[in-house]
Amino acid sequence: MILVATPTLLDPNFRQTVVLLCEHGAGGAMGLVLNRPTTVPLLKIYPEAGKLHGWEDSVYVGGPVQTHALIILYQGEPAPNTHPVLEDSHLTGDLQLLETIDRFLGPERRIRFYQGYAGWAPGQLEMELSAGGWKLIPGDSNIVFQPDPLRIWPKMIQTIDEEWTAYAEMPPDPRLN
Repeated sequence: MILVATPTLLDPNFRQTVVLLCEHGAGGAMGLVLNRPTTVPLLKIYPEAGKLHGWEDSVYVGGPVQTHALIILYQGEPAPNTHPVLEDSHLTGDLQLLETIDRFLGPERRIRFYQGYAGWAPGQLEMELSAGGWKLIPGDSNIVFQPDPLRIWPKMIQTIDEEWTAYAEMPPDPRLN
């Protein structure tokens, strides 16, 4: 499932975000913010990645929890020590997977790297959903691996509710409007 922040959600950690819900249960919920790329290259955080594959990808801000943890999200076949989040996408914190990940990547070679994640205590996400802070939509790898991550939220918010179309071009900080 994917969470789309509504225009009423003002928490700066999640304002205008789209979050892939990776885990949800009695112990709470965990997700990755899909539309907060940084300019920090993966090689700066994990130099060994360059030796293995030459990736020059930038790292994404996955959320405000454990911001030093590096999480790998990829589309392809399941690999050891991975967790399925969509039918064709998996995540892991096992950086040794980078040594063999080519065997598991799908033909489009979709992979993203996140620092940190979004976390909710038991019942917290349900309260935010019932308060109207989030809209829930089905998970889709084409959304998750959108080539222009900064366009995900505007596109989703227009699709969810026509009345919110004006918000699609609003800056993240309304004081800049």
